[in-house]
Amino acid sequence: MHIADIFTERGQTFSFEFFPPKTADSAASLFDNIAELIPLKPSHVSVTYGAGGGTRKVTHDLVVRIKQQTPLEVMPHLTCVGHTEAEIYDILEGYASAGISNILALGGDPPRNAPNYDRSLDAFRYASQLVQYIRKFKDRHAGTAIGDPRGFGIAVAGFPEGHPSTPNRVKEIEHLKAKVDAGADCIITQLFFDNRDFYDFRERCELAGITVPIVAGIMPVTSSSGLMRMADLAAGARFPARLLRAISRCNGRADATRRVGIHWATEQCRDLLDNDVAGIHFYTLNKSTATREIYASLGVETSLDLAADIPAP
Repeated sequence: MHIADIFTERGQTFSFEFFPPKTADSAASLFDNIAELIPLKPSHVSVTYGAGGGTRKVTHDLVVRIKQQTPLEVMPHLTCVGHTEAEIYDILEGYASAGISNILALGGDPPRNAPNYDRSLDAFRYASQLVQYIRKFKDRHAGTAIGDPRGFGIAVAGFPEGHPSTPNRVKEIEHLKAKVDAGADCIITQLFFDNRDFYDFRERCELAGITVPIVAGIMPVTSSSGLMRMADLAAGARFPARLLRAISRCNGRADATRRVGIHWATEQCRDLLDNDVAGIHFYTLNKSTATREIYASLGVETSLDLAADIPAP
């Protein structure tokens, strides 16, 4: 289903993100966790893409397996880095053939093992160019999901705390608007821990004339080491002092740290729902427990319950 239709049908979206497994055991574990999340009825799920296409085949295989073996609508990531135009066309052709309807288009990071990577070798330098190319892509396979005259649904990334390579926040929004003007249907944000950053970002998007839905990215802290990994993965991520103080009170106790992190993420979700967020995107780290606990703490069983317009008592 095209992402635009998902928003029309659901009103609000609730999606989960997975990353490609590296071993057969982790692949089996991932599918166990995916099975546990299916009853939550997410609007869709996404699958990440390694730097420079490092997990290109693994991502493709996982996306197709989810499409074929589960009822989930799946959205693969696709990056500019490390690809010629012909390679990107082949990737899109493969997804179209498999009935994949949506793509998350990203600029991407250079491969970590190639610090002097030459971006001039890439067909596209910016995500806006990739979006424009995907928007023009025409599927040659009659009868697939991409028979929709709109082509693929396209999501792009947004950065409530600022893009690490664009310290000028005015320019940052200009770059985001370029992606939307090129044909993006929605924005999914990087993770954040202070909702005020998201609301400010959303308002700046409105001022810039960006009208597509903006989905909030949420990742619960489940361990002290996990917090440090988040800081590495999401360069520039801002951890509020209140959150750090609460984790500090746990004195390294793993269960306590996990409870604090899940409670914090739950309160973020509750506040976002109260303030009419277009959707919430859960960064699951390929685990199901924290996400299921957040749903339970919000008093719902499925994403359909979260999106229900229930009047306040």
